[in-house]
Amino acid sequence: MNLWTKLATTATACLIGSAAIAQDVVIGVPNWTSVRGTAHILKVALEDNLGLVVELQNGTNPIIFEAMDSGAMHVHPEVWLPNQQNLYDNFISGKGTVNLNPNSVLSDQNICVSKDTQERTGISALTELGDPVMAANFDTDGDGLGEMWIGGAGWASTNVEKIRAKSYGYAETMSLMEMDETLALAQVDNAIAQGQNIVFYCYTPHHMYALYDLVKLSEPPYDASQWSITQPTDDSNWLELSSAPTAWDAAHLHIAFSAALEETQPEAAAMLSKVALTTEHVNDLVYALSVEGKDPADYAREWVDANGDAVDSWLN
Repeated sequence: MNLWTKLATTATACLIGSAAIAQDVVIGVPNWTSVRGTAHILKVALEDNLGLVVELQNGTNPIIFEAMDSGAMHVHPEVWLPNQQNLYDNFISGKGTVNLNPNSVLSDQNICVSKDTQERTGISALTELGDPVMAANFDTDGDGLGEMWIGGAGWASTNVEKIRAKSYGYAETMSLMEMDETLALAQVDNAIAQGQNIVFYCYTPHHMYALYDLVKLSEPPYDASQWSITQPTDDSNWLELSSAPTAWDAAHLHIAFSAALEETQPEAAAMLSKVALTTEHVNDLVYALSVEGKDPADYAREWVDANGDAVDSWLN
């Protein structure tokens, strides 16, 4: 066998080996902190207890659902409902190619200001941002519009916040900023430290409430009859077609997994259908990763070792 044949044979073997490894379980990981922590916990639990090799792949919510539909990915660690209702309707209740773990973590979503911001500006209600005079309190670049962070790119909630801004009327007075959460929270931290006004999307579970004295701006209570949400993946005129002039409904965070996993890795599918995390679990992991700066893999290793009874309950 000559050198080139040896190299080709070795390369082919490596590719086949890599493909086999990658085919065990692939967990999709969107771009926010809690989902990264949960993804690593699932990875460690699956590898420790079922002997699987688990791969983590970054992706947006629509990409991960499409991949679960085709079997290219197998798990979404944190599906937010109703935020991702369109994906639920398509792949879970519609096609049936994705399964949803019934256990969930409760969340709420709001627009917040710092306590100092409220005291300086007098703002208390979200509708007040539609007043150009109030919005001017949040104008940091002199363009005549206030600025507010509404979430990360690719988040379903970010699109809903655009709809809410249109419905409440402050889409005309505020620049709606989309950016990575780490950068956005660094701006929040700096504004609070410098005594500057700040308004931004806030949600639980999250460490921001442990770090800052925050005030949720008041809104009319959630009214399902007034919420009509279309996402960009459903219609190019999604913003014009949508309306949401009341507060968010309570959200629930679920694990979802490809129905195909029941055939290819039935033990993994069984475990994923039973995983149950609490709000306290998620709050702790977000604080550990975001505030204490722990590596997600290291934290997951520690968490699984310290929560053997919980993990065992997922397997029985």
